[in-house]
Amino acid sequence: MIAPNRPHLVVVGNGMVGHRFCEEMVARDGHEEPRLAYDRVGLSKYFSGTPVADLMLGTIEWYQEHGIETHIGDRATAIQREQGIVTSQRGEAIAYDRLVLATGSAPFVPPIDGVAKEGVFVYRTIEDLAAIAAYGQKARRALVLGGGLLGLEAAKALVDMGLETTVVEFNTRLMPR
Repeated sequence: MIAPNRPHLVVVGNGMVGHRFCEEMVARDGHEEPRLAYDRVGLSKYFSGTPVADLMLGTIEWYQEHGIETHIGDRATAIQREQGIVTSQRGEAIAYDRLVLATGSAPFVPPIDGVAKEGVFVYRTIEDLAAIAAYGQKARRALVLGGGLLGLEAAKALVDMGLETTVVEFNTRLMPR
């Protein structure tokens, strides 16, 4: 339900920043993700048995209680600024007075031979983690490309799975940013 006397705000994206933005708007009273926002930094908890629901930043009820309409799994495909409309992949036209783009980032996959082979994963979504966990059950060793925060979280998760794990960082130190 959208309050009729408020400007209609559309937030494209529902990752950590998109969810935090919604929280801030609610506090002031004033997408393509397949699920509601979850904490990407804490994804390694998934491997220790933390249920997906416990990784979520909010519930569908939270959004509903605050008058926030969600379009989970429906990618924004066009923005018509002059008309104030976002069009979704399903063909829905969503009017707005203000628009926030909080679409998150994409994992960097270096152009290295072999990155498109079986057993090579990115560490970004809960679906990625499920694939890593399934593959990890038949593996002995793992290599993580990237020594940033998520790379080190991935390495910890792999160690917790009992895999001999190596981290390769292209910079001169871990956590370069």
